Amino acid sequence: MLFPPQALDGGPRPLAGGFTAAAWSRIRFLDGPVCDGCGMPFEYDPGARCAACLAKPRAFDAARAACLYDETSRDPILKLKHADRLDLAPMFARWLSRTARDLIDEADAIAPVPLHPLRLLRRRYNQAAEIARPLAAMTGTPYLPDILVRRRPTATQAGKSGSGRRRNVAGAFEVPASRAKQVAGLRILLIDDVLTTGATAEGCARALKAAGAARVDVAVVARVQDAAGLTI
Repeated sequence: MLFPPQALDGGPRPLAGGFTAAAWSRIRFLDGPVCDGCGMPFEYDPGARCAACLAKPRAFDAARAACLYDETSRDPILKLKHADRLDLAPMFARWLSRTARDLIDEADAIAPVPLHPLRLLRRRYNQAAEIARPLAAMTGTPYLPDILVRRRPTATQAGKSGSGRRRNVAGAFEVPASRAKQVAGLRILLIDDVLTTGATAEGCARALKAAGAARVDVAVVARVQDAAGLTI
């Protein structure tokens, strides 16, 4: 009664916390067929993998995204990432529990994409971890927040080309020696907020597999598309 639920998109007050009905209708959730390798949406189901993944397999095994990254989904994602809106993280976790159910069912553990300690100090929290923690709790999957570290600071990925993003994160991730035995043989579901080129996810996957992980899948809140509707 004292603190009634407010709409996350600033619209009329909803019956429960979340977006208004109008905002829900604008979010492009990926409920249809998608590429098993990168999560790219298909207009129809042509098979398990898109042409790009067949031509050049990713370092991670499979990916899922809850929605497309566009003008509607961008605002709440950036609010979580940069504006201390930690209240949005459980909602994103619920989205992933639905869209990545097949990957969650196969996972031995859930882990977030890590931040470098200096960036974590400035931001005060890791948005990927804030999503991964409630996702692990609601699905009963073990949560391993420290099996992967970012060993060197990297510039922001924003504005970089695909090759630039790959160079930026090359060799940036590693599994600490004290965690290598814990990683060996595990099927790990890696959590992040946005998938653009996949460079960060691939860097993490390579480090985990080098430490002996049996499989690395990726689940993100949103994935990017270009103007032609093709994956960037």
